[in-house]
Amino acid sequence: MTPRPTALRADAQRNRAHLIATAAEAFASGRAISLDAIAKRAGVGNATLYRHFPTREDLVEEVYRDQIRPLREDARALLATEQPAQALHAWMRRFAEWAGERRGICEALVAMSASKRFGTGPVCDEVQQVLGMVLAAGAKAGELRSDIDPIDVGGILAGVLSVAGGADQRAQLDRMLTIVVDGLRSR
Repeated sequence: MTPRPTALRADAQRNRAHLIATAAEAFASGRAISLDAIAKRAGVGNATLYRHFPTREDLVEEVYRDQIRPLREDARALLATEQPAQALHAWMRRFAEWAGERRGICEALVAMSASKRFGTGPVCDEVQQVLGMVLAAGAKAGELRSDIDPIDVGGILAGVLSVAGGADQRAQLDRMLTIVVDGLRSR
């Protein structure tokens, strides 16, 4: 993701904020919408949109930047009450529910994972940090392998969500997450 500019002109700050608000509204509608249409709705040119957000994934991540943070507290609460492997499974299920409620995030995660950009934006950073925390707790408890990279698990999670991320696929999602967690267990 492109670094967040620290000193934008006032008009550029307004354009950026308006693009984010317009995209959030568009994504919440549940309908597919192009970046060009978002720029048009925001009343800015395509070049302005792409200057702030070079890819769709960058825009999607910015829209959901602040909405991901509560999932860290969910992970901490799960670790306080569950064994790490169960906490990991439960947290991944919660993440899947969170992602399923936000249009475009699953597609963005899959695209970022495929382009080796997973862990370079606000949503992916947070997912990677949460996974790292849970995996470390699992390794310390001797439940989960200690040689697992959170970026790899995030990529696997993105793949699982691309196959079974729909609300009508919860049974398949749970089966796939069970397989993932079982594969991460210490042997």
